[in-house]
Amino acid sequence: MCRCALQDIAERLLNGDRRALARMVTLIENEAPQARRYLAELHQHAGRAHIIGVTGPPGAGKSTLVTHLVRELRRRDRKIGVVAIDPTSPFTGGAILGDRIRMMELAGDPQVFIRSMASRGSLGGLSASTRDVVRAMDAAGYDPIIIETIGTGQAEVEVMRAAQTVLVVSAPGMGDEVQAIKAGILEIADIFVVSKADKPGADQTVAELAMLLSLDPHRRQHDKSKHYWRIPVLKTSAIKDQGITELVDAIDQHHQYLAESGMLANRAQRQVRSEVESLVIHAVIQALKGEVTQDEWQKLIEDITTRERDPYSVATELQKRLGLNNS
Repeated sequence: MCRCALQDIAERLLNGDRRALARMVTLIENEAPQARRYLAELHQHAGRAHIIGVTGPPGAGKSTLVTHLVRELRRRDRKIGVVAIDPTSPFTGGAILGDRIRMMELAGDPQVFIRSMASRGSLGGLSASTRDVVRAMDAAGYDPIIIETIGTGQAEVEVMRAAQTVLVVSAPGMGDEVQAIKAGILEIADIFVVSKADKPGADQTVAELAMLLSLDPHRRQHDKSKHYWRIPVLKTSAIKDQGITELVDAIDQHHQYLAESGMLANRAQRQVRSEVESLVIHAVIQALKGEVTQDEWQKLIEDITTRERDPYSVATELQKRLGLNNS
């Protein structure tokens, strides 16, 4: 694609052309060489959207919750972008849509842009191109932008590096839920949401989450600070259409807290640091693939597996071949 065509897409996207945005997202997903140049041009026009991460275990009702969030945000005249990360299909490599079909009913609204993306085995359950798609939506004027993770592996932690406000979704009757939260989700949540609150056990789940928050030593320490966000535990019910208004209010309040406390800038720096590190790692991996043939790579793996060689000396050798200093 020539430079003039690239610039034409950029200008159209910045003017709100949905087809230009869709074209850009396709370029990003296909890892087209011109996509990076385009994103570099768009960088100065992004950084204004409120990025909301929605995570939690499979079956917690994340997609249904996001659908209702979008409806409420539209009632408030917001222009919303949604990036829904799905497990990669083992057959096609594409996204398994599942209950995304229900969410797509909102896609007919010109003020809503939804893209379902495959994780493609990416660590953390977030596609490597997620940040780029968010940047394109941001530059196109969508605000807020919601990232919904697949809710497995390290997705809960990874979304923290891409979003400013993180919602952790729970549901009554999910026995392993509290254990998962104890394992580290507690540290990344800005808002806890107990979905399917019309089911038995919702109040118990709320009580358990509130107890965990009260016992967390980091939260108790920060409670003495002037700028402290007291994590709410909110109940929602899609069937009864309850709790969504309060949840959107809490999301807006958290964004205001971030801006007033200076944390918004801190989180932006954290996200940029993570993004640059990811880009460098990706570049190194690509360089490694260009330097080492598949047959040679397989031989190295076999030598390490049979204990003929060790992984440390092999890694050092590869570093030298790539021109990287070995500290």
